[in-house]
Amino acid sequence: MLVIAALVAITCSAHESVSQSTYILATGRRLPYLYAISLDEAVTPANNHTPNAIASRAKVALDRLDGQLLGDPANLVVSEDGGTVYVVNHHGAIDNVEFRQHGGRGMIAVLDVDHVLDPDNDKTANALQRHLDSGGFGALGVVLLPDMLIVGNAENHLTEDGGNRITFIDRRTGSLRATVELALGSPGFACEEYPVPYAAPYGPPRNLAVLAPGPHLGCFPNPNGLALGRSSDGGEYVFSANGGTNDVSVISLGRALEGDRLAEIGRIPMQVGPWGITATPDGRHVIVANGGSQRESRSGNTISIVDVDRASAGADDAEVARVLVGTDDPEEQTHPLILSVTPDGREVIVPNVRASNVSIVDLELALAGEHAEVARIPLSRADGRPARPKGSAVTSDGRYAVISGGPGSQPFSEETGYVYVIDLESHRVVATVTGVGNDPYNLALVRR
Repeated sequence: MLVIAALVAITCSAHESVSQSTYILATGRRLPYLYAISLDEAVTPANNHTPNAIASRAKVALDRLDGQLLGDPANLVVSEDGGTVYVVNHHGAIDNVEFRQHGGRGMIAVLDVDHVLDPDNDKTANALQRHLDSGGFGALGVVLLPDMLIVGNAENHLTEDGGNRITFIDRRTGSLRATVELALGSPGFACEEYPVPYAAPYGPPRNLAVLAPGPHLGCFPNPNGLALGRSSDGGEYVFSANGGTNDVSVISLGRALEGDRLAEIGRIPMQVGPWGITATPDGRHVIVANGGSQRESRSGNTISIVDVDRASAGADDAEVARVLVGTDDPEEQTHPLILSVTPDGREVIVPNVRASNVSIVDLELALAGEHAEVARIPLSRADGRPARPKGSAVTSDGRYAVISGGPGSQPFSEETGYVYVIDLESHRVVATVTGVGNDPYNLALVRR
């Protein structure tokens, strides 16, 4: 299973001023740093196709006692004031060379943003404040609440299959405040031997598949990205992109915050392997990237738009639009991943991993049933390897989209990742930052 977000929730600081500068925070993934990149320096022509815009690299875990770097940063979310960043270590504080397994214990690294941005802290743990346990395995999706983090745990102990837990973690203390257990089963997979919620003599699944794909998958939802939607009556709902069951869960946030472990109120079938997920600024629509199947070796090529009012009411027609992205061929597998929405809610930015391009989708056209992919921007690398874009974020003024990309390569110590800056008016790549991690995933933007 590909690793990252949605997942997932991509946050820009709301507390900005004209005098502030914009920084890109990018998760280095296999090279476990959080990269801080100056956007101003990135779009300076002299720095194009160089790592010069990188201000600092912050460790997301303390080194092992023998000096080995640890961590698996895949996703992140920034606090409301822009001062703290929560980085999701998908498999915890692991050595990426030694741990080739799935199902490591998820961990959230809490870092001070000002220290992350300080060049004097480059390649140190000076910005790291503490770690929070995710309450599960294979942590990925993350949503920010005023006092808690909502975390999707996509896997189970040392297996890629077997995940069904959404956890609520206190931001101040790290305490596990609540757990929602998603229902098990999908068409053809009844899972009678695993009742939910788990109760003795049953418990978290064991002896499941180490790796996907596999024809046996389909019992466990394996939640990837998370998004928070709002209905017109003020209700709030958590949406989970489930790669194991090819659907999206609808979870009542109100019931979850009351301690209801069965707060999931519905499922919405998707094309295949939903992974990345985000919401429009008003929360009325949730947009899902149909990425890669965990059951078979194939990827999707569409994004789905879900109406929150219909989803919260359990309507069969909650998916109100499906848009082909990255290709004109409905048979080509483009693998859309971590998408984002412009601040005005008009456009969706979609990185397509296998197509090595980025789609710009007009939301109004999509909802009207018209051709909605208004631009398709190819990405390339100087070394001729595929760009493999994965993460995306949009500046608060809507001017730029930033995209992470690059295939993972060994040794993992090599900084082979790229970040691309796209001008959303001209639909052109106007800057490329090299040397950003190894197989980098999600990004966020801060102004300080």
